Amino acid sequence: MASVRELKKDINFVLGDIIEAVYIWEAETDSKDSKEGTAIIDKAIATFDDLMQKVNEKGVEKPKEHFKKVRAELEKKATELVEQLNKLYK
Repeated sequence: MASVRELKKDINFVLGDIIEAVYIWEAETDSKDSKEGTAIIDKAIATFDDLMQKVNEKGVEKPKEHFKKVRAELEKKATELVEQLNKLYK
């Protein structure tokens, strides 16, 4: 298992890339501040806050299992957000 620092970086980079992709889509389609894009960005920010809170929990009984669950949740939520983003391109 990678360090907690690496997990935090992964959360930041993955969700940041999704938000950046929304901004790119809005720029390409002249859809500035679209409802769809804003919804994806809001979900990405909420996911970031939730996952960082879980990473920063103190007194976790089994840290390795806990961080594996957080990483799995990141992958699941990021996949959902990317699927929503891909629907915008269709």
